[in-house]
This record gives sequence, structure tokens and C-alpha cells, in this order.
Amino acid sequence: MLNNWVVMPTCLPLVLRRCHACASGTFRANGKFRVNANHKLLDAWLLALCTTCGETTKLTVLERAHVRSIRPGLLDRMHDNDPGLAAELLQDPALRRRNRIALDWTGAWRLDTGEPAEPAAVTDVEVIEVSVRFAARIPVRPLRLIAEGCGLSRAEAERLLTEGNLVSAARLSGKLSGGFTFLLKR
Repeated sequence: MLNNWVVMPTCLPLVLRRCHACASGTFRANGKFRVNANHKLLDAWLLALCTTCGETTKLTVLERAHVRSIRPGLLDRMHDNDPGLAAELLQDPALRRRNRIALDWTGAWRLDTGEPAEPAAVTDVEVIEVSVRFAARIPVRPLRLIAEGCGLSRAEAERLLTEGNLVSAARLSGKLSGGFTFLLKR
């Protein structure tokens, strides 16, 4: 029995950066952009609001880029304040490194198992093979996903791992942000 699970983002993650006004450490990106033109050079920023005081911070997307070097579709999406573009840009490691930010995905994702999780139905099956795919690079603990998807407690999932009844080629301790498969034996 092969199941396919998908880890889906539900909203934009929190941006971890210090606020200069209130010393809070989190900002919420809402998908708004600011584009500034200086003759033939463009600057573009993704705007984020402090979760405590509402102060705005600008995350640099483009800096002194020549107008002709920018794809017209990208510029149109920035002018339209496309939230999908904001999600794509927050996934970009170069943008995060340039702006010295990190992301907090707590409460910003969900596990789609394709069917309602029924603990009774899971216990009836001897062996479950599951392929987990990530719709975005969301760092999640695999044991937490397995426990949530199979209707188990995290302690029970850890016990199954130590007993050898939970097997995967990927390391199940720590965090993963890429797809993996696992086999659960009952």
C-alpha cells in the first residue's frame, strides 16, 4: 500500500529579523512590493511589517538593476503585489542571505495525506509505504510528520524508529526540507 503525502504551505512564513523600533524579532511579509526607478536603474523591495509595532522593513529584491535586464513578467508581478512572487522570493537562499534573514515556518504549513487520518484504519494495515513530497522548502521534523499523518504520538513514532519498525533511507532525526519515503511496519 503506497501513500503520497504532501507538505503544503498555508501562508507566508514569519521573517526573523530585529526591528529597529521595538526590538521585536519577527516580521510578517504580506506580499507587497515597492519599486523605485532612478532613470534606467530599478530598485525593488519586498515589504514586511513588524508583528509587534507594525514598523515596515524592506527586503532587497533588486538593487540598481538596469530596466532591460529585468524580465517584464517579473516587473508586472511586482507592480501587481503578487503574493505568489513573495512566496517564491522568500524561498530564495540568495535573497535570505543578502538580507540576513531567516524564516519561521511555525503554523504556516499543513500535511495533506490525501484522505482523513483514521488511526483505526492505519492499525489494520500490516505495512505502510509512504512517499512524502514538499511543495516548498519547509524544514520539518520527519518524525513529527509521520506521527501526525499516521495518528500516532511522537513518543510512539520514536519507539517504532528505535525498534526498527520505521525504516527510511533518509535520516528521520533532525529536520528535512526535501522529499523522502518511509516504511512503517506494524
